[in-house]
Amino acid sequence: MGLGGAVDRQTLKVPVPVHREQEASKGVGVDWDPLVHKEAASWLTVGISSGPGRDPNGLLYTLGNLFRASSKVEQKHLTVLVHLADSDLTWLRETIVQISSLFHPQILAGRLVLIHAPPDAYSAAGPVEGQEARCGDAASKRNVDHAFLVSFAARLSDYFLLLRDNTFCAPSFLTHIRRKVWAMRAHPWVLLEFSNRDSLGKLFRGGDLPRLARFLLLFHEDQPLDRLIPRFSILLAQRRPALCRPFLFYHRVPYYSANQDHQARAAQSRGPHGPHNPPGAVFTDMKVFGVHFPWEAYTLDESFFWTHNVTAGSHLTVILNRPANLSRVQVLTGTIVEGKHALQRGQVELGHSPEGVPQFCTSFVLLGQLLEGQLDQEVLPTPAGADVSCVKLVVNADQAGGLMVRHIYLWEESARATEAAQG
Repeated sequence: MGLGGAVDRQTLKVPVPVHREQEASKGVGVDWDPLVHKEAASWLTVGISSGPGRDPNGLLYTLGNLFRASSKVEQKHLTVLVHLADSDLTWLRETIVQISSLFHPQILAGRLVLIHAPPDAYSAAGPVEGQEARCGDAASKRNVDHAFLVSFAARLSDYFLLLRDNTFCAPSFLTHIRRKVWAMRAHPWVLLEFSNRDSLGKLFRGGDLPRLARFLLLFHEDQPLDRLIPRFSILLAQRRPALCRPFLFYHRVPYYSANQDHQARAAQSRGPHGPHNPPGAVFTDMKVFGVHFPWEAYTLDESFFWTHNVTAGSHLTVILNRPANLSRVQVLTGTIVEGKHALQRGQVELGHSPEGVPQFCTSFVLLGQLLEGQLDQEVLPTPAGADVSCVKLVVNADQAGGLMVRHIYLWEESARATEAAQG
């Protein structure tokens, strides 16, 4: 099925940007005007559709990370477009006030634009009603939210990058994307993917956005967004996915103090033989910049800890809530494909006999050295592996530049025995 004819029957107007201080204070900006587009003013528009969610700071985190990951020179070629996709006026007012106070310079410079579609705009797309939607309707509404987003983004820039709340962006991501686009100049493409997570990190040409908007409107009830996007690229004759490695964008899972049930669900999603990561706390004396936090190295998702310019003797230590009999320890640093930002010289130690408040282990034994930034080692059934209270990653030499501690995975002997008995 082609994209002509039936798709073109949909006429989509775009929401007016919420950028005047008076509108921001009222939490409105809901008049519609199909002529708000202007000629391309930047090379890349980053688009985010956001609504109230489990993590109220997810959007603020992503915006802060986007601008921190971009140099002043890069920001001259960047526009960030946010669709505030909810009809709750209280949430709209609070969100606009927060963004206006935190990102006032970017708004004045035209680098950050907020838009909002009023509830009656959704009636043209079918029976999708705000936040009262059920599960299937919620996916449908999300498609329509993104149709409004990409429609407004048309002609803002040469290229459009789709992100979401709670996204970590690699430093200088815009420069990396430009290099990849230049390298692909002789190859026709519709969609370049800078992440392997659902709709995160998808790059489109600006000229394709009107068709993408109409496509999302036409099929908004058929499939969720992460399945419609590949269908769109196939319909435009891109038969194979174009995964661009190393990935530049990762989904950040919010942290909650009562974290154990969340970890158990994540472990189940990895399969019955995945790591267990018993409950514990994470401490470090390395620099923390508010980009990715130390505890994120110990989650069972794609989060990770990011720091730089580490010194010999620095450590990242997991202190378990209770001693555990470990059967295996895996520590991964650096990017997945190219191994960039890996720890060049380091080791992993197992600790015992915790004391003090907060507790810290008083004795450690060496488990092994990292090889090419990684360690994956079985723990022999000896006293060293029994009653482990701490797992410590130690830096053995000064290292300039970025360091990514991607995962610290732990397997418990008792849990492994239970799994074996069950299956």
